[in-house]
Amino acid sequence: MRYRESEEMYLETILVLKKKLSSVRSIDIATELNYSRPSVSRAVNLLQNKGFITISKHGEIDFTEIGYNKATSIQERHSVITKVFMKLGAEEGVAEENACRVEHVITDELMQVLKDFSK
Repeated sequence: MRYRESEEMYLETILVLKKKLSSVRSIDIATELNYSRPSVSRAVNLLQNKGFITISKHGEIDFTEIGYNKATSIQERHSVITKVFMKLGAEEGVAEENACRVEHVITDELMQVLKDFSK
């Protein structure tokens, strides 16, 4: 997996967890993704260094404005692609799984075509 894909996956996971939990910590991400704590810790530190998230002294993760905007954009791409796949006849699980892969490589131009199609 390329770093950009991994970065996007972590941002999307944090966004999903923030909707479920009152606060998100690295351990929550590790549990959700079934990844090791050291791997998640490294990724979270990289996201912080890039300015996408902040980490409180208690380990709580919050988005910066840039990070939140990027995470919501990623989630929108995922949602639209899943919807299109399901419109084409894919079962929800198959659509979700493949949307995760496609959302990282699809061009903005084709993404707009899919948005228009999904309406």
